[in-house]
Amino acid sequence: MPLARSLSMTSLNGLPQWEDEDLPVEDLLLFEVSWEVTNKVGGIYTVIQTKAKITADEWGENYFLIGPYFEHNVKTQVEVCEPPNPAIKKAMDTMKSQGCQVFFGRWLIEGSPYVLLFDIGSAAWNLDRWKGEFWDATNIGIPFHDREANDAVIFGSVTAWFLKELSCQFDDKPNIVAHFHEWQAGVGLILSRSQKLPVATIFTTHATLLGRYLCAANIDFYNNLDQFDIDKEAGERQIYHRYCMERASVHCAHVFTTVSQITAIEAEHMLKRNPDVVTPNGLNIKKFSAMHEFQNLHSMYKARIQEFIRGHFYGHLDFSLENTLFFFIAGRYEFSNKGADMFLEALSRLNFLLRVHKSDVTVVVFFIMPAKTNNFNVETLKGQAVRKQLWDTAQSVKEKFGKKLYNALLKGEIPDLSKILDRDDITIMKRAIFSTQVIVHPEFLSSTSPLLPLDYEEFVRGCHLGVFPSYYEPWGYTPAECTVMGIPSVTTNLSGFGCFMQEHVADPAAYGIYIVDRRFRSPDESCNQLTQFLYGFCQQSRRQRIIQRNRTERLSDLLDWRYLGRVCETINRGIKNSRHTVFSIMLQCKETFLF
Repeated sequence: MPLARSLSMTSLNGLPQWEDEDLPVEDLLLFEVSWEVTNKVGGIYTVIQTKAKITADEWGENYFLIGPYFEHNVKTQVEVCEPPNPAIKKAMDTMKSQGCQVFFGRWLIEGSPYVLLFDIGSAAWNLDRWKGEFWDATNIGIPFHDREANDAVIFGSVTAWFLKELSCQFDDKPNIVAHFHEWQAGVGLILSRSQKLPVATIFTTHATLLGRYLCAANIDFYNNLDQFDIDKEAGERQIYHRYCMERASVHCAHVFTTVSQITAIEAEHMLKRNPDVVTPNGLNIKKFSAMHEFQNLHSMYKARIQEFIRGHFYGHLDFSLENTLFFFIAGRYEFSNKGADMFLEALSRLNFLLRVHKSDVTVVVFFIMPAKTNNFNVETLKGQAVRKQLWDTAQSVKEKFGKKLYNALLKGEIPDLSKILDRDDITIMKRAIFSTQVIVHPEFLSSTSPLLPLDYEEFVRGCHLGVFPSYYEPWGYTPAECTVMGIPSVTTNLSGFGCFMQEHVADPAAYGIYIVDRRFRSPDESCNQLTQFLYGFCQQSRRQRIIQRNRTERLSDLLDWRYLGRVCETINRGIKNSRHTVFSIMLQCKETFLF
């Protein structure tokens, strides 16, 4: 049965049914607004980047992304060009004539969507005036010391300015849809509504501000959602103004969406509005598609990781790499929100079980959580250099050995293997061995790294299991990425991804999706469950892991944007795909543009 998105009746009640696929896309302009357009900060960048192709395929020349201009990003990611739409060009020229720098081009990702980028620095001189106008419209004050909130005011103000200049060029026909992501872009939505612009607005929250803060404070969040004094909690954390910006965005939007059912419940309590549409995050599966080669890719990149391990542990390498499993955790450096604390405790319990049962399996764990660093550890670099020196030495001795063996065979002799290596060869090898007494640790994931020269995707493919026991995870791209690459993973029933899999897969564990219950069990019980998952995985044979990877990869289609982009027979509304949803929004909104 095709996957259906979840819709509430609060905003879509009374919409007519669509019977005709031939809808007038050419009459609409779709703008998607986010602080992470061409600017990677977190998961929203992945959302927008991966769905750009399917959106561009559907909307063609009428799809545009709006984001902030940062020169270092534009140099490597954007091909600057003139806008093909004369109305957009005229709006840009008007803004430029008044001192605001606006850039237009194609984002060099799959789909090559058009982007408009606003240089907030060139418009910063208007900040005090815009903060005053925002106060007049919302009674929300922005502290002078909050740089991120001030940037959001500038970005939102120039976005609303652009939409105003653009809408003035059309008659009274509403033909602009603007989709805003998160509170950093929400000011543009609020101002568009307060200025009564003829623009249909959509707001998506990927995580609530207060929810993230409360979970990080080790509060029993999900069992007390209806108990929090929202204003008090936001004020104590000095994010009250940000919270107000987020909540105003939610309530001003014609249509409000979230990325998962667990976040929808959170939004209802934290933001006081029930989402109209739940839109699960997908991936562009073609990017990861390796057809039947993904098992070969796993072997190839596993060998690369093994090379790193040799350099990291040589001198202390008292375990067999053939019986070694690679686990990893990745994400924001949020120790408890991402479940790093529980993972460490589960590893301690796993270590006990492996020792008690005298298992010959060794587990090497990677924590891929970017944090502040000054530079590479000198010993770390030295260890990898030693590994390379050992390899070069072995190759050199092997070449000399081969030549001597070849010459002996030409003479019809069987060489004395005890004499085929001379004193110099033995000296060279001893010198190489004596250099290995170092212990190092990994730092970065990049193909240009001198430590572990692998990109993140290559690294994931080389591992055996991704472990993401998050307490706060509105969606969860890390286990989703594992899934489409055929790598089993651990998630929780407090992540959007975990809830999604529980709902749509009969037996997730059989497909390599292990879901830890962190909602209805105590922390200790959840940790024991995670430990059992890890221990059970360690007990699998190589053949069983291969079979499981095959089953995991089969779930890829569930996470494809082309699949998630459809809405099928939802509440008998006849809204048949994402395009129809937008047109339905237009029908709903065109009579309610003005307050």
